[in-house]
Amino acid sequence: MKAKDSPQTPAIQVLERMFALLDVLATHQDPVSLKALAEATGLHPSTAHRILNDLTLGRFVDRPEAGSYRLGMRLLELGNLVKARLDVRDAALPAMRELHKFTHQPVNLSVRQGDEIVYIERTYSERSGMQVVRAVGGRAPLHLTSVGKLFLASDDSPRVRAYATRTGLSGHTRNSLTDIGALERELAMVRQRGIARDDEELELGVRCMAAGIYDDQAKLVAGLSISAPADRLEETWVVRLKETAAQISSALGYRG
Repeated sequence: MKAKDSPQTPAIQVLERMFALLDVLATHQDPVSLKALAEATGLHPSTAHRILNDLTLGRFVDRPEAGSYRLGMRLLELGNLVKARLDVRDAALPAMRELHKFTHQPVNLSVRQGDEIVYIERTYSERSGMQVVRAVGGRAPLHLTSVGKLFLASDDSPRVRAYATRTGLSGHTRNSLTDIGALERELAMVRQRGIARDDEELELGVRCMAAGIYDDQAKLVAGLSISAPADRLEETWVVRLKETAAQISSALGYRG
């Protein structure tokens, strides 16, 4: 009956008990005794022992020595399978749609490939009043884009200078950052604020703001950006942009 009242409670009691044991084991780095597990879960020791034996058979739990238990390698194997199947685009798209509904402006998802960013998804509508110039699959230099600056800001100074040497920091508009000193000052602000901007540096008349998306290893894997006509980009969107990027990061396993 309890299971019907609460959708968070497993319908089968033994599963509820199994989850409770796994949760306790997950909070300990070292093996845990049967007595401690029984006390933490409120299970009778014989019940806990029976369930742990079955979990050991399935390799979900290891028994390094008699009477003590720890999480098993099967969980790591399954976790790696889940991680391999997580696609940043699939994780991001629902949240991107909600952000677009909030701003009514194009929302872009981009990743780094070498010295460029690649747009891998976009949500937009005709109501934005802005023509989308770079379609999904389009590329742009790192230093001219908000997402690109996020990736450059995650590099150390020697790597940023190596990028500048390779690319020559060529510009597209009068606002483009083509000087290494100016770029480094900009990247310092990105690191400080956690937000990057493109102030008509890639295209005149278009401004952008971006926040980073991180995976379970705290690695920057993508950037989420809002593009808008220069006079329509609202500073109040920063909070919602950060929240949305954090939501996507959480879906990818980031716990920062």
